[in-house]
Amino acid sequence: MPHSQSSAPRDSLAGVRLARGASPWLLPTVATAAVSLVRARRSGRWAAVAVPATALAAGMLWFFRDPEREITQGRVISPADGVVQSIMPWKDGRTRVAIFMSPLNVHVNRAPLAGTVTSVEHIPGGFVPAFNKESENNERVVWHFDTELGDIEMVQIAGAVARRIVPYVPQGTKVEQGERIGLIRFGSRVDIYLPEGIDVAVEVGQTTTAGVTRLDRH
Repeated sequence: MPHSQSSAPRDSLAGVRLARGASPWLLPTVATAAVSLVRARRSGRWAAVAVPATALAAGMLWFFRDPEREITQGRVISPADGVVQSIMPWKDGRTRVAIFMSPLNVHVNRAPLAGTVTSVEHIPGGFVPAFNKESENNERVVWHFDTELGDIEMVQIAGAVARRIVPYVPQGTKVEQGERIGLIRFGSRVDIYLPEGIDVAVEVGQTTTAGVTRLDRH
């Protein structure tokens, strides 16, 4: 049955559900906005600070939002919100689906299938824009899941602004399909490699929703 998830602890602010790992960025921004708004009542100089500070705080709250999802049933579901950037056959028979995440997307990533996390490998690299072909050499985290379809590889790729990928679960963890597994801060990309024999149900340019959009054809 479809389910909403997860039981993992989350950051929160004023009742807004926020992604785990958001506090180091959000708290200073929101605190600055709050102080500037209070002082703006007495000083015109602070009013000039309050406007951009409040706008930045609102933008950060929007970026780090982490809404609940009713998880779709399917063999493989999208791990990321975004737009399908490319669909590429791989030499070993797999198909790589690359999903570009803009700063406006939810940046919490979810498990594409149920299974066991067999490895979580951080690979240092550059920080070119995630829509650039050279982004394949960017800072990234490579995931492998042992699932009913065999080994599934997923790669979180940092972008020009995203300098931190935050995995939520370690190697050896059993995850449910659609479970929150990590966060990429700001614009970025997620690649998933579909096993040989799985027909891709999405197209280049299509919008995806993590935990909701089915990647395999029925």
